Amino acid sequence: MTMAVERREAGPRVYLGSSTFLFTDIEGSTPLWERHEGLMRLATARHDTLLEARIRAHGGRQVTARGEGDSLFAVFPNADAAVSAAVAIEEALVGEPWPAETPIKVRIGLHTGKAEQRTHNYYGPDVNRCARIRGLGHGGQILLSSVTTDLVRSLLPPGATVRSLGVHSLKGIAQPEEVYQLQYPGLPADFPPLYSPEAARHNLPLALSSFIGREREQGEVMAMMAEARLVTLMGSGGSGKTRLALAVAGDLVDHFPEGVWLAELAALGDPALIPGVVAQAVDTRESHARTPLEALIHHLRRRQVLLVLDNCEHLIGACASLAAALLRACPGLQILATSREPLGVTGERRYRVPSLPLPNLAHLPSTSLLTSFPSVRLFVARAKDRRPDFELTVENAQAVAEVCARLDGMPLGIELAAARVGAMEVEAIRARLNDRFRLLTGGPREAMPRQRTLRAALDWSFDLLSGPERAVLTALAVFPGVFTLEAAEAVCAGPGLVDWEVLDLLTGLVDKSLVVLEETDGERQYGLLETVRHYALERLEENGQEARAARERHLDWCLNQADQASAGEGFAGQPTRGDPNCPLPPTAAGVPWRLKPS
Repeated sequence: MTMAVERREAGPRVYLGSSTFLFTDIEGSTPLWERHEGLMRLATARHDTLLEARIRAHGGRQVTARGEGDSLFAVFPNADAAVSAAVAIEEALVGEPWPAETPIKVRIGLHTGKAEQRTHNYYGPDVNRCARIRGLGHGGQILLSSVTTDLVRSLLPPGATVRSLGVHSLKGIAQPEEVYQLQYPGLPADFPPLYSPEAARHNLPLALSSFIGREREQGEVMAMMAEARLVTLMGSGGSGKTRLALAVAGDLVDHFPEGVWLAELAALGDPALIPGVVAQAVDTRESHARTPLEALIHHLRRRQVLLVLDNCEHLIGACASLAAALLRACPGLQILATSREPLGVTGERRYRVPSLPLPNLAHLPSTSLLTSFPSVRLFVARAKDRRPDFELTVENAQAVAEVCARLDGMPLGIELAAARVGAMEVEAIRARLNDRFRLLTGGPREAMPRQRTLRAALDWSFDLLSGPERAVLTALAVFPGVFTLEAAEAVCAGPGLVDWEVLDLLTGLVDKSLVVLEETDGERQYGLLETVRHYALERLEENGQEARAARERHLDWCLNQADQASAGEGFAGQPTRGDPNCPLPPTAAGVPWRLKPS
């Protein structure tokens, strides 16, 4: 964007009587120049010819370019001539066959007042007021000050009307202005709200609690946003995707002059409703002549906007289609999405939201250093919300650290556990974590139902799985630690599911943030977070026959590995006889996966 510099040239000052000032500006000219420089040279040349001819025809005098972008400044001896010129300009622009790549839409501001003329330019507060009025408008819109409106009410061109758009503050000017829109047959009449300085530039909810422990993640996502137009935050239910997205979006408000807008999709069940919900979030005006998607594209096509699509996982296909369509048609748009799995759109950058860092339970640091771990800080902060006198002490530090670790550093689980501090000591919370789905309830009433209990969060993810995905996830719960693909195939394959299908399903569960993939020294291993494993075991036990079959296949696999090892076919680097992490008796040999203590 180039800035025109006002040059205050030496020369006599001439103080004028009342004149009507007309300011124009091409909406969205900067991205058009960046994408189609050659076409814009031709389009702006034609724009200049059209405007200059109509200004002269109505007795106006063109002054120098003013302000940002491709703007124009003209002065008229009376208000009705300036209004007639504005109408003629917009009629000419509407009737011009602009190339599809460079549609020229011009906003016009009119104000009547006094000015000081110095050589080739005009100065004074009334000139500045006119420029600010123009800045409130949208392409194709004619805006009048109250002074100009009063002067022309009885002198409007046939068919023209004016309507008040309310009183608005003007940037850098103390006195607000009642702004009017000039309407004329054949010219556009419906526009979004004015770009008023006091108008909301986002619809992000006000955070009611502190945002803890995501400084590094926030910086990493911000860096991705600087490089990609679509970034998807992925993670299991309760991992803090939404909270991280809102924090990033809040930091980016000043980088998007036309707004940061949140579309919450969790409550939607019908994918056909998504465009309408997004259109409402960005304040798109309804149009019976367009579908919601067409209206949304029309509204965003020339705007620099950040759109936050929250909770896409249950409508993943429809969200992907919408994101792709908007990104293709709206070059100034960026999208930050949250989902259990990626949208799968070209150009998407994926960011898996990690668990909060945990202390080493075997070598617990001092109490003062323990609070440097975000998981512990989060527990303490939420515990204080319920019991203001709660403190991390030498006596309860081990219990707090263990609660955070057994909940895998999952923010939702930690917050729900901390909420129990109002009724029991931390040691009692730790002791009851084997029954965590009954213990961890009582989330905020204003939260979505799936965010009020730990079980509900996992129910939400589980219910979105296909039948084969559910079967694989629950069968994997028989592993007390990490496992290989071969182990998963041996345990999960059965009636209706052959072993070669397991890889695709396992990969899908990794994408959906329900299975963790670890790669060390070129070796790939999989595992379940403890909370996910507890949940999957409960779901497995609901069908006793399937549970017995999965455990039998697991046992067969272990015995088979023991036989191979005892025959001299051991596995380098794996647990061996006597290893406390080995699930087999000390008389058996190693197994082909390393196990975490359960």
